[in-house]
Amino acid sequence: MAVLGGILVVLYLLVFFSGGASGGWKDRLEPRLGLDLVGGTRLTLEATNTLDGRAPTATNLEQARQIIESRVNAYGVAEAEVVTEGDRNIVISLPGENRDLSEVGSAAELRFRKVLKIADGSGALPSPAPTESAAPTPTGSPSPSGSVSPTPNAEATSSPSAGGQGGSAPTPTPTPSATPSATPSPTASEEPVPQSIEEQRQAVEQKVGAEAWAAASALQAPADLTADPSLAEKLKPFAELSGREVAVLPAQMQFNVPTIGCLQLDDRPPASISNADQPAVACEGGYAKNLLDVAKVLGTDVASASAVRDQTAQWVVSLNFSGSGQEKWTNLTREAFHNEGQACDATALGDEGKCRVAVVLDNAIISSPQIQGVLTGNSQITGNFSNAEASELAGYLNYGALPVTFQAQEQQNVTATLGASHLRAGLLAAGIGMLLVIIYSFFYYRLLGSVIFLSLIMSALLLFGALVVLGRQIGFTLTLAGIAGIIVSLGVAADSFVIYFERLKDEIRDGRSPRSAVPRAWIRARRTIISANAITIMSAVVLYIVSVGTVKGFAFALGLATVLDLLVVFLFRHPIMTMLARSKAFLSPRVSGLGRALPARSSEQSPSRNPRAKEA
Repeated sequence: MAVLGGILVVLYLLVFFSGGASGGWKDRLEPRLGLDLVGGTRLTLEATNTLDGRAPTATNLEQARQIIESRVNAYGVAEAEVVTEGDRNIVISLPGENRDLSEVGSAAELRFRKVLKIADGSGALPSPAPTESAAPTPTGSPSPSGSVSPTPNAEATSSPSAGGQGGSAPTPTPTPSATPSATPSPTASEEPVPQSIEEQRQAVEQKVGAEAWAAASALQAPADLTADPSLAEKLKPFAELSGREVAVLPAQMQFNVPTIGCLQLDDRPPASISNADQPAVACEGGYAKNLLDVAKVLGTDVASASAVRDQTAQWVVSLNFSGSGQEKWTNLTREAFHNEGQACDATALGDEGKCRVAVVLDNAIISSPQIQGVLTGNSQITGNFSNAEASELAGYLNYGALPVTFQAQEQQNVTATLGASHLRAGLLAAGIGMLLVIIYSFFYYRLLGSVIFLSLIMSALLLFGALVVLGRQIGFTLTLAGIAGIIVSLGVAADSFVIYFERLKDEIRDGRSPRSAVPRAWIRARRTIISANAITIMSAVVLYIVSVGTVKGFAFALGLATVLDLLVVFLFRHPIMTMLARSKAFLSPRVSGLGRALPARSSEQSPSRNPRAKEA
């Protein structure tokens, strides 16, 4: 019992004074609660490797988990939990706060690509009275306004717009979605998708027809449908393609066919343009199609990115590259600044006549600033950012190179009110369960019921302290399922009492004194108690290994409570029974439940002890 007391002292010293303990005494006694008890957000992301839908490797999934966790932390979110489930899912839990977390997994891979051309991305067919806004111009709305400059000469050239132009932070509009857009035909999702890209391309060719395919293949530049109405009719079938079907088309065809719009391009599956050695097409602001060069700088080349203030007190994004990455970045900015080979046409030049470099995450352009010089060192992306916009863009640049791609499957928001209701219900259920065990114990075992009561109190103190410490050290979060595991453990604890006490009754019926009955009953009951608890612990371990989600919390809580019950059995229950065996009340029929075993023993042994009394 002294050892148990020492364990309790050490445990609660950790509770009150270990690393992570802060606030008042009440705050230090609070375990880490799951979002189903305090409210919050849970987002499930499904990972895929390529367009064929294969599951990612365990290594890539773990790398992605770490990057996503860094992204969430970069948003200033505290107490977020990011875990893997199965072979392709990542679950993000944010207790205590409702927030849209879908963006943290929407971007798969970071690429830096030079913008070669810009075309209209509305995808609309010509109307009798076409407007000028439908045609891209060198200085129109598709043109950038932000810039990238060396750190010493940074300057904000203009402000970002809502369309995601220039150096602006990413906007929800161009972000790929897991749900189909209104553009695809109703039958697109019902048709089986072939595994190889070539087979998918042949299926698309058959769908649009030979005439439309031939007309699209012959285009060398974005077609002017207002000048050739017959061409508009030929290319009309491309407007009915889904995002997945558009993704398998060549980049030149995606760009040149005007009936392929940004709705379809933004709806392409993740990893559609992840090949760094191929040109790509991506939209900016939801209306401007950008033809992009091969990616000459990757997300892995970025050493760090941060939101800082420049000399004019404006928020900018500071970029640092790795050793090899800096060389690649310098070469890319040299090409863009001098427009080598006139690769960037008039539509793609910025308002200062310089080429732009698009920062592409997955299928979307999050920033496309123009280059203001050959950047041989630290660089800055300027654009009259707010603090939040600069921090968000820096977060994407820091954690954009995910090794796998993701689609959001489910986002669940639990209000704080509902979470508090769940917590009250869980605590009420645990209290009722413990009360029923205590009532039954006192009714059946009388004085020995106090041993059960005190043992449960000791187990509860150990369990509560362990939950607080484990929440700080390993991030264990108590959920409603965990409370259910604790309630089930009450039955396991009560079962070990029954085994011990019934063995004790058997020893007393065999004629042994209380002092000799207690150790013999302990030896006989000990193996059974250990075996029963070991089976429960093994079941909890297996359930924890093979399960996902909140079931893991149930298994962990059940296993932990069972282990602590074994500790209490050895360090408290048996010693206190040895002490009680020395008291006269221990065998009193009115006080102790063990007294019921005495009449049977007395009636069986009295004739042999005093046979003359019976004859008289």
